[in-house]
Amino acid sequence: MTCKKLAYDKVDTKHSKQEPACANVIRCFAFNTQRHLSINGKYLSWLAQPDNWQSWILTGVLRASARLIRVKVDLIVSSYPITSAHIIAYILHRMFKVPWVADLRDPMLQDDYPQNKTKRKIFKWIESKIIKHCCFAVVTTEGAKRLYQSKYPEIPESFWNLIPNGFDEDLIESLNPHQPNQPKLTLLHSGLIYPSERDPCQLFAAISSMKHDGSISCSTFELRLRACGHEHIYRPILKKLDIEDVVKIGGLITFAEAIKEMQAASALLVIQAENCNYQIPAKVYEYIRIGKPILGLTPSKGDTGMLLSKIPQAILAPLDDTYMIKTAICELIDKVNTGAFTFLSEHEVKRYSRQSQALEFDKLLTEVVSIPEGKFS
Repeated sequence: MTCKKLAYDKVDTKHSKQEPACANVIRCFAFNTQRHLSINGKYLSWLAQPDNWQSWILTGVLRASARLIRVKVDLIVSSYPITSAHIIAYILHRMFKVPWVADLRDPMLQDDYPQNKTKRKIFKWIESKIIKHCCFAVVTTEGAKRLYQSKYPEIPESFWNLIPNGFDEDLIESLNPHQPNQPKLTLLHSGLIYPSERDPCQLFAAISSMKHDGSISCSTFELRLRACGHEHIYRPILKKLDIEDVVKIGGLITFAEAIKEMQAASALLVIQAENCNYQIPAKVYEYIRIGKPILGLTPSKGDTGMLLSKIPQAILAPLDDTYMIKTAICELIDKVNTGAFTFLSEHEVKRYSRQSQALEFDKLLTEVVSIPEGKFS
C-alpha cells in the first residue's frame, strides 16, 4: 500500500514497471503537508506529525480495511522511514487481529533525532506499540540492533531480526557492465549529500589542497557529485576554494543511468558522518556489486565503516579530517593507476544481494504465519 503520487515532490513512473505482476498495489490519497497545506512555505506543525504524509493515515486505514474485510490476510508488514506507515499498521492490527511485523530499518528514535519534541513523543509512542504488539521487528545493521537491545533490555533478543540492505542482482545484471572508461580518474558520489549527515566541506578542502599543490588537476582528476541536492550550499564553497573545474555537480538521472555511471567511474565515494553510525546507505551494496574501488569517508567504528573494512578494494578515512582524506585520495589514485587493488570474489559479492536477504525475510515471515491464532495481542 502506497501514497498516491501527488504526495511526492518527484515521481518516476518507470519504477512502477518493477512491481511484480502478482502484487496488488493499493494507492491511497494523501497530501504532502509542505507542498499542499502551506502558505508561503509555512504550515501548522501538527499537520506534519509524525511526517509530511500523515493525511494518508485515514485513507490508508479505510482502503486497507476494505481489502481486509474481503480477503483473508496472513500478516501485516510496515516499513520505515515513512513513520505514519507504522501507525496505519498498528491500527489495522488492532482492528483485525492480524499478526504485525515492523521493518524499522534504521533506528527511529535516537539521542539527537528527531529534535522536535512533539515528534519525539510520537516516535516514542510508536516504538512502544511496536514493542508491545509486533511479533518481530527488523533492522538493517548490527549497530541498530545493539541500540534497540540496549534501550529495551527486557525484550528477548529473538524479537530483533537483522536483515541488511542489498543490491538488486536482477536489475544490475540486466544492464551492460562494459562501460567506456573515463578519460581521467573519476571519483563518483551517487546520491544525496546532506549538510549535516554527510558534510563534504573537509573533502572539498582536501581536494583544494591537492589541486593547489599540483597533486591533481582538471585534466587528471574529477570528483563527480551526482544528484547531491543542496547545490545552493555547495556551489559557493567550490567557487571560493577554486575547485569548480575539479568538482562537478550533476543533475538527476534514472536508476539505470546511475548504475551505468558507477560502472564507468574509476572509483566510488561513500560519505557518512558519525551521527549516522547505525546506518548503511543502500548504495554501498550497489557499489560492492559494481566492483570498483571505494573511498569511504566515514568513522571506522560505524556500521558503514565496519562493512567497508571487510571489502578489500575499500579505503577508509574520517569525514572530518582533511589531512586523512587527502592521504586516502592519494592512496586511491596510486592504487587505481597501478592496478594494486584486490576485489571480492563473485561468490562473496552475492552474499550482499537483495535476493539473498529476501530469502531470510521469507523465513521470518513464514515463522510469523505459523504462530497460532490468539498468540499475538
